[in-house]
Amino acid sequence: MPNWRLQTPVDAIVFDCDGTLSRIEGIDELATQNGVGAKVKELTAHAMGETGLNESLYQQRLQLVQPTRAQVLALAQHYFEQRVVGIERLIQLFQQLGKSVYIVSAGLYPAVAGLGELLQVPAAHIFAVEIEFDAQGNYVDFNHTSPLANNQGKREIVAAIRQKHPAIAYVGDGMNDLAVMPLVARFVGYGGAFYYEKVAEQCDFYIKSPSMMPLVPLILTAGEKEKLVGDGLELYEQGELGIDEGHVQML
Repeated sequence: MPNWRLQTPVDAIVFDCDGTLSRIEGIDELATQNGVGAKVKELTAHAMGETGLNESLYQQRLQLVQPTRAQVLALAQHYFEQRVVGIERLIQLFQQLGKSVYIVSAGLYPAVAGLGELLQVPAAHIFAVEIEFDAQGNYVDFNHTSPLANNQGKREIVAAIRQKHPAIAYVGDGMNDLAVMPLVARFVGYGGAFYYEKVAEQCDFYIKSPSMMPLVPLILTAGEKEKLVGDGLELYEQGELGIDEGHVQML
């Protein structure tokens, strides 16, 4: 049996949003719209690939961008348009197998929640940072008490999810995702949108291809594979082929 095969089924799969479910970084897209793209992209890349997030950096980016309510709401559709190819099929498969799907993101809640709705993830399973606008829809502030604006915030949220789902698989692309590793049954890094060397070096499993199909065999057991038919089996076999072709870096 391949040494990457899970022996015990997971109860839930938690996805990051930016750079994982969608190929874009939402705050960078908003920054480009508002003429501060270069500076904000530099801050984002440093956080995601080197240091992780902190409240000061989170505030700095939003003060530069000054997104409007309309822009943040429109970002949900842009996330969906730039979604990782086939991700809705993967989510549907996991849900059909009785696994709960969550989104835990440091992105802005209205946009992340909008993407989650389009991907048919329950609203109660979506966690992101709330943002405040004035009556005219101009940016005012973000929720400074949100743990997700800090590097250890995803660990806090995943710890709470574990109270309901003891065995979790987690998929993410950035440094702030790594904080959950001690809490989950399987952590899978995703570098198909943005490749961060420091993240790749710390992941037991790191998907290097744009396709996330290798995730299916990585988080299903042999027993679960035997139950697959039709589209589900096709997705599994596509994922296995990706692993065989070296699309997953393994420590």
